[in-house]
Amino acid sequence: MGNKQMHKVLVVDDEEPILELLKYNLEKGGYDVKTASDGSKAVDIAKKFVPDLVLLDIMMPKMDGVETCRLLRDIPELQKTFVVFLTARSEEYSEVAAFDVGADDYITKPIKPRALMSRISALFRRDSKKSSPSSLITIGELTIDRTSYTIKVNEKEINLPKKEFELLYFLAQNPNKVFSREDLLQNIWGSDVYVLARTVDVHIRKVREKIGDDFITTVKGVGYKFSLN
Repeated sequence: MGNKQMHKVLVVDDEEPILELLKYNLEKGGYDVKTASDGSKAVDIAKKFVPDLVLLDIMMPKMDGVETCRLLRDIPELQKTFVVFLTARSEEYSEVAAFDVGADDYITKPIKPRALMSRISALFRRDSKKSSPSSLITIGELTIDRTSYTIKVNEKEINLPKKEFELLYFLAQNPNKVFSREDLLQNIWGSDVYVLARTVDVHIRKVREKIGDDFITTVKGVGYKFSLN
């Protein structure tokens, strides 16, 4: 894989054979890997390990993947961490629930190691392209800092999960330009991630809940734009 700095991956699944299979393939691919067999262990490990990526099974006893992801997203050090759900369920509910709590991708079982590895590479590759320019956007009382993944509204710092942040940052970079859901899916999630158009609506709603309704405008029947008042 030739990772210059070794990316850290946390694999969370209650099935031991899957943990072993993924750990083997990831280590072979040059990743630093830790595993957890349930959600609460995953949260404990993640706090110390601070992974770049979490592979998270959605159906687990004690605490399911959706709740685990919610807890992971509350940890400030994990704001830039990718979360990819693994699940045997391909229902729309699972997909919407996963992206609702800040997942970056969604992979259905049975897992094909080679396909999984290429999806992971694509996530890291796209991220390195995005993070090369260091940028600060200030519009009125809103400040968005791309290097530290922080947002301030009226000097109050607000934490956004990775995808919500990227969505806001992308729209703010292109003020008053209208983007369709498809445009936003392509630019924020990429063509190699399979997500529903509704995912964009969910993320916009969550961003508005946190920063207020003044910045992102819905253009009926078309999409969304960042409004300069």
